[in-house]
Formats: sequence, structure tokens, C-alpha cells
Amino acid sequence: MAQVVLTPAAGKRLIAKAMAAHPDIQSALYSGMVVIVAGTTNGYVAEEILAMFGQSDGFNRKCFYRGIVLPPAQLMSETGRRLDESGFPGDVVIVRGKWLKGKTISDVIDEMKQGDVILKGANALDVLGKRAAVLIGHPEGGTAVTALKAVIGKRVRLIIPVGLEKRIFGNLDEIVTRMNASESSGPRILPIPGEVFTEIDAISLLSGV
Repeated sequence: MAQVVLTPAAGKRLIAKAMAAHPDIQSALYSGMVVIVAGTTNGYVAEEILAMFGQSDGFNRKCFYRGIVLPPAQLMSETGRRLDESGFPGDVVIVRGKWLKGKTISDVIDEMKQGDVILKGANALDVLGKRAAVLIGHPEGGTAVTALKAVIGKRVRLIIPVGLEKRIFGNLDEIVTRMNASESSGPRILPIPGEVFTEIDAISLLSGV
């Protein structure tokens, strides 16, 4: 048995390389639409996929997120976003191999169809159950709820790239119930249905093992 230790950043890069080679993503990139929803892991994914098409100029993953979990000393908005979002580039929307710069998932969600793919990261990972959940700061559910409109309504494929550092050891349903209770405060949490894709899956896809 071999044991490998990865930093969270290296894990994100490994996941990103596998996402660029994922057959369903490859198919949608050339014949349909792929939406990479802004997030820290997806910043690496967007870099790899845009580089594959020679379109990475102008993309900066350091600004590629909406909500982010930071230490208490960092000033944040009530919805968990940084106060200065001037560098936010929008999500990465790729239609038949072309990056539509400045677009967000909200701009294109009504155009998505079966065969298209949404990549959306997560904040909590149930490794054994292969389930993931997203923290919600926006009062209308944010990009997670937007994505689910197409996933449930049109059978758009949802893939959830998420690092093992997001794993939780409690019962996910109990955590959701407690965080979303009417008497609770702070962010809410939403389990999302999709293909959970971790470093383990990345190794399997890239190596064939």
C-alpha cells in the first residue's frame, strides 16, 4: 500500500487536472455548455480547462469566488462575501469551446439543456455517503439554488469537485437540520445532488486504477 500526503492546494490541482480529462466534461466542452461556478477549488479547475483551449489570459483564480470562509478578523459582508469584489470575473461559462467572459450562471441557466454540465464546489463532504453540501449566505439560496433549477428541471449534469479537507464526521442530515433551524443564526447549508469528485476519484480517473 502506498500513502501520499497532499496539501489542500495540491489536492485542488489534482482534482482540476482530472476534471479537464473527465469524459462527460470533455463532451460538453466541445458540443454544449459547461459552467464552472466560482469557488476556490473551481479556480484551479477553470485554469486547467481554459489553458486546454488556450484561453486562460485574463483569468485570475485568486478572485474567483463569491462566499468564502475566512478568520474572524477578516471583514466580510452579511452574506459571507468580501467587501471589495471589484476583481470578481464572473463564473466561467464555456459554450462549444469558447469562454464567454463576464457571464455568470444566472445569465445562462435558462439556456442550459440535457448534456450540459455545471461544476459547483462544496463546503461539507460526507465521504462514506458520497454526499456534499454548500453553505448558503444569500437569502434566495445563491448559485446552488440557481444550479438546481437546471439540474432538477432539465437534467443538466452537476459535478461537485471537492477536496477531502472538507470532510465531516457527523450525520449530514442532522447538521443540515440544526443549521437551518428557524432559531439558528449564521449561514444555512444545502445538500446538493450530483457526482461528488474528490482527490481519490481524480487519482482513479487519471491513472485508470
